[in-house]
Amino acid sequence: MSRINKNVVLALLTLTSSAFLLFQLYYYKHYLSTRNGAGLSKSKGSRIGFDSTQWRAVKKFIMLTSNQNVPVFLIDPLILELINKNFEQVKNTSQGSISQCTFFCVPRDFTAFALQYHLWKNEVYQERKGKKGILQLIMKQMMLENEPCLTEGWFRIAENMGFQCLKIESKDPRLDGIDSLSGTEIPLHYICKLAAHAIHLVVFHERSGNYLWHGHLRLKEHIDRKFVPFRKLQFGRYPGAFDRPELQQVTVDGLEVLIPKDPMHFVEEVPHSRFIECRYKEARAFFQYLDDNTVEAMAFRKSAKELLQLAAKTLNKLGVPFWLSSGTCLGWYRQCNIIPYSKDVDLGIFIQDYKSDIILAFQDAGLPLKHKFGKVEDSLELSFQGKDDVKLDIFFFYEETDHMWNGGTQAKTGKKFKYLFPKFTLCWTEFVDMKVHVPCETLEYIEANYGKTWKIPVKTWDWKRSPPNVQPNGIWPISEWDEVIQLY
Repeated sequence: MSRINKNVVLALLTLTSSAFLLFQLYYYKHYLSTRNGAGLSKSKGSRIGFDSTQWRAVKKFIMLTSNQNVPVFLIDPLILELINKNFEQVKNTSQGSISQCTFFCVPRDFTAFALQYHLWKNEVYQERKGKKGILQLIMKQMMLENEPCLTEGWFRIAENMGFQCLKIESKDPRLDGIDSLSGTEIPLHYICKLAAHAIHLVVFHERSGNYLWHGHLRLKEHIDRKFVPFRKLQFGRYPGAFDRPELQQVTVDGLEVLIPKDPMHFVEEVPHSRFIECRYKEARAFFQYLDDNTVEAMAFRKSAKELLQLAAKTLNKLGVPFWLSSGTCLGWYRQCNIIPYSKDVDLGIFIQDYKSDIILAFQDAGLPLKHKFGKVEDSLELSFQGKDDVKLDIFFFYEETDHMWNGGTQAKTGKKFKYLFPKFTLCWTEFVDMKVHVPCETLEYIEANYGKTWKIPVKTWDWKRSPPNVQPNGIWPISEWDEVIQLY
């Protein structure tokens, strides 16, 4: 009898313990988790809370990069826009003080972060240098030889944390044509998937023009095209260039992240970030036969580079976009350098971007006006005098239904000329250590201005007859000459 009573008592205790455990689980799920932000969010535009796949994937990724000292910052346009709209809320939120998931829980397939690769390499180098005390030059050499080993540690840890990761590498385009380095590959993109959500880590490389660059996400044959919906990625359809952003740390949905200090400036850069490289390989082949390293040529290139830098600084300060045009654009495309016999720097500006204080801004920068032809409504052209007899020519472009054009004026006769170009858009490139715009449709632009034989240097050039795209455009009325033909 006592044995039966013991069994009954044991069963009752087990039943009571189980009931208490079930009550605790229910209490946690329906009360505590809601208070701590793990319940469903009631925020506008999102009905997913802290138990969402998106938030958990982002949280794990931030934990990983923080623990491994991987310098990343948030670049996801959708999230940055939301943060910007609700910045006061974000600014006044401390870690752990929120009850609703507002930003990272918005339904989407990807969350995009940027990796500052140059900072990452420096971090690894400094850490190893401190631990091992090896001389700097030796360590740098080891870094170059063993770089993949140094940067793959976090990648393996991510997979151990449950992520499925994909790495995209490609040859460094800046080394194209250098036999000893042309095979060197650099990381361009990492995609780490956790359940149904993926983190797109865009690798930003530092370029000599003090800007950040990322490469094209080009899938190699062995990569599973169904790994993620690649077509929905917002970065990687083409290489991109961005101003180096100043960063700030904020708490977003309980997670500490770095974001650009001016989120909307970065977001506005995204659709206009397309970057095209100079044709380094072709340029090196060109210079094997036609290089000009005379003292005069080197002096002109130096002066022209300084003039271009000053012009870019002046126009950027005004907020006026510009691009390399005419001979300067040809020099970039054909030989990745300034044509030494061109004797000037040529820029293009859309007429809608003209500002009335542009002349005064250049004069304040030390560049006096040499001539002003045309007027804002028709064929405007400005020329400024730089040092060492190098001048800056700015051509204003007008858009028609099926083409674009800029004008020219002959001062002694008042004759007008028009130079026709197929429509074009603007891309970033690097030229003489600067991030500048060029026409994306560069070949069409060059051929319009110089014909199919643009590869052959021509030192004698008549601006009224030589260009294949030039045509007469009438004569300025004598009554307007004082306005449209101004020489200084």
